[in-house]
Amino acid sequence: MNVGLFSYSAALVAYLLLTALLVTAWRGRLMGLVAVVAVTATAVWATLNLIIAVEMFLPLLLLATVELIRTGAWLFFLVHILVADADREVKRRWLSGVWILIAGAAFLTVVLPEVVGWLALGANTLFLVWTLLAITGLLLVEQVFRNRRADQRAEIKHLCLGLGAVFIYDLFFYADALLMQRTDPQLWEARGLVNALIVPLIAVSAARNPSWSLEVCVSRHVVFHSATLSGAGIYLTAMAAAGYYIRYFGGTWGALLQIAFLFIAIIALILLLFSAQLRARLRVLLNRHFFSLKYDYREEWLRFTAELSRPGVNVPEAVVTALGAIVGSTGGMLWINNEQGAFTLIERVKVPAPNTLLQRSDQPLVQFLVERGWIIDLVEYRAVPELYNGFVPPSWLEKTPTAWLIIPLFFRNELGAFAVLTNTDPVRRLNWEDRSLLKTAGHQAASYVAQYRLDQALMRARQFEAFSQLSAYVAHDLKNLLAQQSLLIANAEKHKHNPAFVDDMIHTVKNSVTRMERLMQQLRTGARSAPATSVQLDELLDELALAYSDRQPTPQVLQRVPGLHVDADRERLRTVLGHLLQNAQDATPPTGQVWLRLQQQGNDAVIEIEDTGTGMSPEFICERLFRPFDSTKGLTGMGIGAFESREFIRSLGGTLNVHSQLGQGTVMQIVLPHLK
Repeated sequence: MNVGLFSYSAALVAYLLLTALLVTAWRGRLMGLVAVVAVTATAVWATLNLIIAVEMFLPLLLLATVELIRTGAWLFFLVHILVADADREVKRRWLSGVWILIAGAAFLTVVLPEVVGWLALGANTLFLVWTLLAITGLLLVEQVFRNRRADQRAEIKHLCLGLGAVFIYDLFFYADALLMQRTDPQLWEARGLVNALIVPLIAVSAARNPSWSLEVCVSRHVVFHSATLSGAGIYLTAMAAAGYYIRYFGGTWGALLQIAFLFIAIIALILLLFSAQLRARLRVLLNRHFFSLKYDYREEWLRFTAELSRPGVNVPEAVVTALGAIVGSTGGMLWINNEQGAFTLIERVKVPAPNTLLQRSDQPLVQFLVERGWIIDLVEYRAVPELYNGFVPPSWLEKTPTAWLIIPLFFRNELGAFAVLTNTDPVRRLNWEDRSLLKTAGHQAASYVAQYRLDQALMRARQFEAFSQLSAYVAHDLKNLLAQQSLLIANAEKHKHNPAFVDDMIHTVKNSVTRMERLMQQLRTGARSAPATSVQLDELLDELALAYSDRQPTPQVLQRVPGLHVDADRERLRTVLGHLLQNAQDATPPTGQVWLRLQQQGNDAVIEIEDTGTGMSPEFICERLFRPFDSTKGLTGMGIGAFESREFIRSLGGTLNVHSQLGQGTVMQIVLPHLK
């Protein structure tokens, strides 16, 4: 039975069918035309080899020419896919390189043999040229796949597998011929069947890309990878070593070694091309065991611990500077998980204040850190966003151009905080060792942050305990005052010489008694809020504007959306908004302005209290505004109004945002979920 006849007949039939498929599916694009030319050239190549299989003579020049056209057509097809979305200069360089390669191969395999004669040139020149073309084909297959967007590799993987298998077989075939000084008849016979078997893989890619309009490049420049060159070099070196062994020591190990190396090459190609995780692990393994480490970990750990424990520096600032020192960053921010599960900005080092001080736990940034636990390199994300699938930077991060790294700080498998470090100039790239050290340091820093949170909670508990003791004294004084007021009412009712005056006095005193009784009840029971009810916000704002109209500057309601309701204790919400409104009036001269606005943003009601007063610095907002028992009003203030306002708004599921500039005024923005 003539195996070659069957093998190349199968190849001819398969490529004729594939040619018909591509012609009918062609959409008039250049890419499709190049694919048709490559498949047609392969069909012609199979025809000539079929003629040889039936023992008919063909000129060697014709065979070499068709072999070159077939291989060159596939190389051009791969290059066109590779540079489809590249700019004109990149396309010109790659296409010119392939033209030069094909022209050189044509000169060595077609022109030069006709000039000096086939015997004078020798078969080894032909075998060497075909070997180099096979390596080039493998290199282009690797570039096409690895420069393909990760979420679109399924459309191209069958084509890469098929052409990669053909070029691997060609490398094996011609390396064997170069080593043994002749072509192996059995390998030649099987070559047609190998080419036929990849036709279904090419057909699948053609069906998925009927126009062959493939978006291959992740940027406007093609990224070069060299795993193919390394693998081919190792393979040819091994083949040369086997050839020297056979030549000088004799033996029959040549075929066995070639089969073993072919199998290893195929497995390595599949794994390295299609497993990014394996490639990354291989790089880390080589760096760990074959190269010296970048860091002296004992020194790094001692330095990091000393940086965290610096005297006179609070823990949040120490965490930011200690993490930054590892990678040469001099600034950053620290966001800590609060009691409500959201993340609050508590420290900034050489970074402008963002437009928000709170990150809710349901936002994409926090969710990504919790689920992945990755260190986010924002420079890498902007260059290759598909590496961080699922990560969406918040608006404040996009408006911070110097932001570089986001480092999650996990304590007992929970995200307790995250640090944002700024970049240096020039920006350095992180390798596996930098990330490993940052992750380990992050765990250590997370324990310091957890201890800091406990210390702050304990300090607040002690402050509120002292406040409770103070409240007991206040309750005692109020009780005496209540008794006096009750006695005053009893005496006043006996003297009705001026009925109008007395009636007004009685009404005023009764109101004060009622309020003091309510205050007494709150102080004794600790119940600070009544049951929540539906509160209509536009009416509440009108009521506040009227209640505070006796003070200058008079508040004005500039904008209001009727019908917005929130679920809250109306009296306490009124007290909170009244406190913020009073603060705005206190900070604004009588000639200034205080405005109230009520808007709707999606499912939220937004209340804004704006003044043209003295304003606040970012440092004061971040460090002092919401700190309990820290007052700027001397003995007249207790320093818990802003803190209580923020905590009450948070308990309603809302946020309190502060926008202020010194000398220009302040906007207190309250965002509350409204009832539909």
